[in-house]
Amino acid sequence: MTDEDVWPLPYDLEDEDFYRWFGAWDPLDPQGVAELMAGFDRPWWLVGGWSIEAFTGQRREHEDVDLSILACDVAAFRAHLGTAWTPWTNDFGTLRPLNDRFPEVFHDECQIWLRRDAGSPWVVDLPITPDRDGRWASKRWPDHVVPLDDATWVAEDGIRYLNPEITLHFKARLNRAKDQRDLEVAWPLLSTVQREWLLTALRATEPGHAWLRTLSP
Repeated sequence: MTDEDVWPLPYDLEDEDFYRWFGAWDPLDPQGVAELMAGFDRPWWLVGGWSIEAFTGQRREHEDVDLSILACDVAAFRAHLGTAWTPWTNDFGTLRPLNDRFPEVFHDECQIWLRRDAGSPWVVDLPITPDRDGRWASKRWPDHVVPLDDATWVAEDGIRYLNPEITLHFKARLNRAKDQRDLEVAWPLLSTVQREWLLTALRATEPGHAWLRTLSP
């Protein structure tokens, strides 16, 4: 198989091509997600750019909203949505309905995309978080398995967010311009413990990463 045979990942596409193949996005904001998840009796939290904005207090543009739940709670999430929404399992651009015919996601590290129906825009991107006996487990660093409260925090808006140092660890893999900006605004606000955790995680998973050259004392 050559590179030309591989379908481009959704985040590799320009907006026009993405909308043509996958459809438009009109993402919810954190309060909209809170309304969507009202009554869901399992833990949920926001990751990605919204978690950096909540931590830093500095507004930024958002292409989508990233909600996460534990893999063990996917069935409960589908039941919570009922018939008002149509969730799809997304594995690097391969989409499949998450419904009675296909009640299982592709695997515990894929995503769920959510919209009302085929004629409606996508509103939520849900990267599933693996769990080990109900504990939060990192997709990037298998050795990092902790209670959910150690990986997340609750902001003044009452919404739970992924810890900023963990968000930055995820962002380091792509290291896009927006990821670099998130690092620049968040790093000065991280505690010594948070900074050391991020450096340790990068050394373990991305030992040659450019961030290590700029952040290491």
